Amino acid sequence: MTGTTRIPRKQLDGVLGAVLKFAMKKKVGSVPEGAEVMWNHRAVFMDTMKFGARTEKWHELDRSLGTLAAMAAAAEIGCSFCLDLHYFMAHDKGLDEEKAQQVPRWRESDVFTAVERRVMEYAAAMCQTPPTVTEAMSAALLEDIGAAGLVELTAKVGMMNMTARGNVAMGIRSAEYAEACGLQPLATPTRQEVPAP
Repeated sequence: MTGTTRIPRKQLDGVLGAVLKFAMKKKVGSVPEGAEVMWNHRAVFMDTMKFGARTEKWHELDRSLGTLAAMAAAAEIGCSFCLDLHYFMAHDKGLDEEKAQQVPRWRESDVFTAVERRVMEYAAAMCQTPPTVTEAMSAALLEDIGAAGLVELTAKVGMMNMTARGNVAMGIRSAEYAEACGLQPLATPTRQEVPAP
């Protein structure tokens, strides 16, 4: 549920702001409050968006595995906005919605394959401080997805760590995009979000 962010929101203004608002409304139906928070520092906002868009063009890792890994990382960190957006994106991209719904409870759920579980285990291990990735995890994934796939998986989870931790720190919460497309999450983030003041 949308609440008060820790950094004030700023309307996207100017020509660039108008273009971005149009694109966001077309893609997700509204301007996320996180975009308005990030608009306070346009260079950070634009660089983050550009890098995020570039990660979508990577193709060494199966798209479904990449989505599950990102969602597992978001759940481990406790970013409700990231989970919500990825539920919506899974629906929008035609990915397995039942699996998307179950990601925050992947350890108990029986809908995932052994490879999907190893990918989410790796993602969760990368989110710990310090990371708890083991030689055995990496060796198994090298067999499953190859060296290029493992590099891509690591980069995608690293990007999600940056995004999710930043969103939680700034008090950016779920925008209920998944609800708008009729996809009801069956589980919530692993960690509790710290309430905004």
